[in-house]
Amino acid sequence: MFDAIVVGARCAGAPTAMLLARAGHRVLLLDKGAFGSDTLSTHLIHQPGIATLARWNLLDTLRATGCPPLERVSYEVADIRLEGCARGVEGQRAAYAPRRHVLDAVLVEAAIAAGAEYREKCQVTGLLYDDTGRVVGVEGRHGGRPFSERAHLVVGADGMRSTVAGLVEAPYTVEDPRLTCAYYTYFTGVPATMELHERAGAWVAAVATHDEATLLLAYFPQSRFDEVRADAYGAYLEQIRTTAPGLYERLDGREPVERLRGTGDQRNYFRQASGPGWVLIGDSGHHKDSITARGISDSFIQVESFVKHAGPVLGSNPERLDAALDEFTKDRDNTLTAGYEATLGVAQLEPHEQRLSLLRAVQQDAELTSIYFDTVAGIGSAGALYTPKLLALL
Repeated sequence: MFDAIVVGARCAGAPTAMLLARAGHRVLLLDKGAFGSDTLSTHLIHQPGIATLARWNLLDTLRATGCPPLERVSYEVADIRLEGCARGVEGQRAAYAPRRHVLDAVLVEAAIAAGAEYREKCQVTGLLYDDTGRVVGVEGRHGGRPFSERAHLVVGADGMRSTVAGLVEAPYTVEDPRLTCAYYTYFTGVPATMELHERAGAWVAAVATHDEATLLLAYFPQSRFDEVRADAYGAYLEQIRTTAPGLYERLDGREPVERLRGTGDQRNYFRQASGPGWVLIGDSGHHKDSITARGISDSFIQVESFVKHAGPVLGSNPERLDAALDEFTKDRDNTLTAGYEATLGVAQLEPHEQRLSLLRAVQQDAELTSIYFDTVAGIGSAGALYTPKLLALL
């Protein structure tokens, strides 16, 4: 009997298992993939997520993998160019963009080191219930053989297409239409730290990552998805050329070092976060367009909130655990709603004149620029920009 079975061993599941195991709980961590495998992801971690890794004593481990710090940001839209650095959080001013096969391995290794039992290539196919209808475990296949395990709590941390969410039929509490489609690949010899380029109907980003490579992303309106995927690489290069011509020139005919990846399935939702014997963490319970790259940091924030609320009562009577999960749900929704709404605004890909006027004022002052990059990272709200200095410039 486990205290918790965590389904999904990536940016939500692995740290959940790690923190629960560190707190002395018996944890089983399951993943359908193989250890160290890659996954579709823009893989940028903003400063709130980096501060979380520091609290977990994993930031030095990440740095030791050779992932470069992103200490300067540039953002261009219309006639505006902002360049600087966020003020940061808890002393962390740099962002990082680790490859997911590196980051996820670091997190799984930390969970194992804390005492969690880990099983890879493990497919969950069903849930176990007691006579009251409470979830009390999982069943599935591992190594070609069926298995079942029981636990006080099943944690669904298995992504946007969560098996656990589907099995418990977790309803959507908020759902909005898809707004963008995104394509990305990697180039070497294209110097960049972190660059953001925007125009009507387009968004392009360049981010330094492992192995002296640069991640280049291009976003399109969802309405163009069928058109774009008919010639994805051609449309991708054209989006870079027309949105970030200076970046396109740096490509200088280079070929990508990996295949082009992309998706038009950028869902925007909150699901019911918990029920009797189950909880959803990370993308399984909440997902938004990747254009603001908040997913990893927001998953880390959810993990800490869940463990704070549920960890102390895990294994006690079910009523206390359910009450704790209700508190986690409230905390999740209160913490992430503003960022969700801001992301939907950015994903419209329609920079409006009011925002451009604001950015023209911001670019005149280094301090205001840092505050703006705080808002990009999810450290503070847009309201923090409206200082007396900004109001004097408007």
